[in-house]
Amino acid sequence: MNFLRGVMGGQPAGPQPSGTETIQKLCDRVASSTLLEDRRDAVRALKALSKKYRSEVASQAMSHLIHILQTDSSDSEIIGYALDTLYNIFSNDEEEEQDESEDGGPSSSGKQSSKPAHDENGQKQADDLGCQFTEIFIKEQENVTLLLSLLEEFDFHVRWPGVKLLTALLKNQCSQVQAVILVSPMGVSRLMDLLADSREVIRNDGLLLLQHLTKGNAAIQKIVAFENAFERLLDIITEEGNSDGGIVVEDCLLLLLNLLKNNSSNQNFFKEGSYIQRMKPWFEVGDENSGWSAQKVTNLHLMLQLVRVMVSPVNPPGATSSCQKSMYHCGLLQQLCTILMATGVPADILTETINTVSEVIRGSQVNQDYFASVNAPSNPPRPAIVVLLMSMVNEKQPFVLRCAVLYCFQCFLYKNQKGQGEIVATLLPSTIDANSISAGQLLCGGLFSTDSVSNWCAAVALAHALQDNLTQKEQLLRVQLATSLGNPPVSLLQQCTNILSQGSKVQTRVGLLMLLCTWISNCPIAVTHFLHNQANIPFLTGQISENLGEDEELVQGLCALLLGICIYYNDNSLENYTKEKLKQLIEKRIGKENFVEKLGSICKHELYSRAAQKPQPVFSSPEQMLFDHEFTKLVKELEAVLTKTVHKSSEEEKKEEEVKKTLEQHDSIVTQYKELIREQDAQINELKTQVSSMKTQNEQLQASVTQQLSQIQQHKDQYNVLKLKLGKDSQQHNGEGAQVNGVQLEELSRLQEELEELKKQHGVLQSQLAEKDSLIEKMKSEGAHAVEGTAGSSENNSELQKELETLRAQVQSQSAEISQLQAERQELLKKAETSAIVSAPGNTDSSAAAAKITELEKRLSEVTGETEKIKEEGKIWSDSKAALEQQVATANSSVAILQNEKSKLQQEVAESKKEQDDLLMLLADQDQKIKSLKDKLKELGEPIEEDDDLDTRDQYDDEDDEDDD
Repeated sequence: MNFLRGVMGGQPAGPQPSGTETIQKLCDRVASSTLLEDRRDAVRALKALSKKYRSEVASQAMSHLIHILQTDSSDSEIIGYALDTLYNIFSNDEEEEQDESEDGGPSSSGKQSSKPAHDENGQKQADDLGCQFTEIFIKEQENVTLLLSLLEEFDFHVRWPGVKLLTALLKNQCSQVQAVILVSPMGVSRLMDLLADSREVIRNDGLLLLQHLTKGNAAIQKIVAFENAFERLLDIITEEGNSDGGIVVEDCLLLLLNLLKNNSSNQNFFKEGSYIQRMKPWFEVGDENSGWSAQKVTNLHLMLQLVRVMVSPVNPPGATSSCQKSMYHCGLLQQLCTILMATGVPADILTETINTVSEVIRGSQVNQDYFASVNAPSNPPRPAIVVLLMSMVNEKQPFVLRCAVLYCFQCFLYKNQKGQGEIVATLLPSTIDANSISAGQLLCGGLFSTDSVSNWCAAVALAHALQDNLTQKEQLLRVQLATSLGNPPVSLLQQCTNILSQGSKVQTRVGLLMLLCTWISNCPIAVTHFLHNQANIPFLTGQISENLGEDEELVQGLCALLLGICIYYNDNSLENYTKEKLKQLIEKRIGKENFVEKLGSICKHELYSRAAQKPQPVFSSPEQMLFDHEFTKLVKELEAVLTKTVHKSSEEEKKEEEVKKTLEQHDSIVTQYKELIREQDAQINELKTQVSSMKTQNEQLQASVTQQLSQIQQHKDQYNVLKLKLGKDSQQHNGEGAQVNGVQLEELSRLQEELEELKKQHGVLQSQLAEKDSLIEKMKSEGAHAVEGTAGSSENNSELQKELETLRAQVQSQSAEISQLQAERQELLKKAETSAIVSAPGNTDSSAAAAKITELEKRLSEVTGETEKIKEEGKIWSDSKAALEQQVATANSSVAILQNEKSKLQQEVAESKKEQDDLLMLLADQDQKIKSLKDKLKELGEPIEEDDDLDTRDQYDDEDDEDDD
């Protein structure tokens, strides 16, 4: 154990072994010892030597330490020592290097002069060693999986070293370790459990671990987000005091940035989970002018960056718009504007707040309108836009702050024609208020100040007020400026060209040229105003043709762009400056090739490509402030077009104009045909709908007719069944005698009353038949008129005629069946009455009964005659219908008349259906009454006989009457 005593601080006798020998002996002890205590002591000794003898411990003991992790997992103390030793091997922290130098004692004091260079080289070597050892360790993926399994151990001496070790591995070989963790079962979930640990040390180091784990890996970012990371992190931030919290809040915010930046899926999840609303309390900083600690500034800066990530212009437009709405509705935008207008806010926080508000309102009309209504807490109150513009044109303000204000103004006007109109309106003579400072006055003041940065910012801001807005470009031509006393006012356009020709700084001229190009592009009236000044074209051609230095090359390119716009958007209203004359001027004084070369030099500028990348103006110094993002889009759009325009000859232009006219004519013809086709399509669709509706109606009518036929058949069957039952009952009671009392006479009177009712019903039926005759006559007359007015027929007409014929045939068959049912009903009533009368042979009032019977028979004969008459009238009606059908078939009437006639026939069918229903109801009532009469006769004991028996009994009664006489 001598080597252990040497390591642990004892005083061994004899020569001391070297570090390498000691490490070798310790490794042998770890590998060969059977006692756990011996192995634990050896691993503890290796941990003590691992900082000073990093390479030796790594090369000799790494495999033994991994074996310890695999086999001795039940002993938390030895596992903790092994994890700490591995951490010392893989870690590249500068603190560890400093600890090592401190352990060196006085021997390192003589190298103080060369320490910086030595530390830098040593750190590089340490980084290389750490990466090499990490690569060896993760070659076996089981090693990383083993570490993840050890993190499930709750013991502090195991879990905390495991977290630190895994963090060191991620620092050295991030992508490789991420890949292993990603494929490990429940790997990310085990690491997420660290955030729920009650021990703050482990939770805080877990945050650092997750920061490295989520860097640049979208798949892991999504898994972490769906493991409820947002909820846990926001809870931690709230518990720690929001922006007033310590470094733990900063770590949480950095992790949130990793999860949300450039990850649209997580951004959508964050928004849908209503986590944006939980960001509002972060920015409730109050009115405190003190208490802005460095940590609070850092936290608030990260919080603002988090808001900007959610509404960044590089995000999908739909997602950005949705987040902007949420921030407005939850009050986050209002809170940011409060910070914007507050006093005592540090400059860097104010700058970042301006940038954040800019992106929250960019392209959102509701947010832009709200921002326009914000006033600064001054006396008198001023709009926030005016206060910000005052900072932008003030050369004493920090350059970064002025860039932020410019970006805010650009975002306010982005896709905001209402805001553009309000800004331009402050420059018009009718709206200028001499007692207050307006945005237009500040922009004009900045445009013509002696500060080149103010010139450039004001020119770009004014150009954004005209972006894609032809109305405001024309309105701005009305702006007049007073130059000096006694001189007439000049237009804003003229003043810009005057300053341009005076040869000011490059930055100022670039800004003015960008403003002029944006102003007159796609606005022929502005081009005419620009060309109306005789000095403008000579100045542009002189600038382009001169051989100036590299600093002036950009100005020459922009002058070429402005001249090209004057040609392309020229309406030839000025004879001296038509398109053709300007082209000839370019060819004579500049040369086409030289002109195109100057024009192409704009895109080749290195600052052009930077400005084209993102909308926010970010410049490291004022000298680099040359290009605007929206202007780069204009250049990209016009460069190729202007090049073609300059190279075209007059004949080619004429041909193009002719082609354009031909195309316009062709387009107009195509448009007319399209309209005609649309109308025809509409008509066809309307006809189709009509046909489909008629088909459905026809199907409904056919279904109703079928239903009626089935109902008639059912009634027939029921009638036959009743008839059979009546016959059987009469046979059973035949021969049984009974006495008729006064009740039978009452039944006879009741039957007489029922016959009277039947006569009334027949009268109603006759009146209905008369109405039908008049309807038929009317239809005949309409058919005759239809024959006179017909001009042709079609397939649709023939189909309608067939449908009419089938409907009429169905009406006829129904009428015949109705007549048959009426006859059968009369016969049944007659038999019932006869049976009732015959059932009283022994009555003393037989003569009176006989007289009543004869009277009833007479009435029945009358009813029968009326029925026959109804049948004849029905035949006449059917004949007239047949004649009408022939007339309709020969008429070939138009579709509209046939549809009218069909509707009438459909109405007739409905009426006949109603009549049929009434008749069926009558039949049912009669059947019920007959049945009730039979029941009463049975109760009285009278037999009910068949028809033949009734006739025989009639003759017998007649003979008896004669004998009595």
